[in-house]
Amino acid sequence: MKTINEAKTVGDAIDPKHEIEIVCGNCGYDVDKAELGADTCSDCGNSLNLQQNTKIYATSIPAADGSILV
Repeated sequence: MKTINEAKTVGDAIDPKHEIEIVCGNCGYDVDKAELGADTCSDCGNSLNLQQNTKIYATSIPAADGSILV
């Protein structure tokens, strides 16, 4: 199951775009929402051991002011 959250501004901060993917930790099968409560993986038949992968995108870069810190 892959969830994509687009970037949004929250007050003075930015919540960056990020993707969350949930798969079976044994075989890498893409688990869907209905299978999250199951005890066994419907693909490999082993005990369902969930693995979460998160990808975060850089959505902005702070402006440079030209000063050099030493």
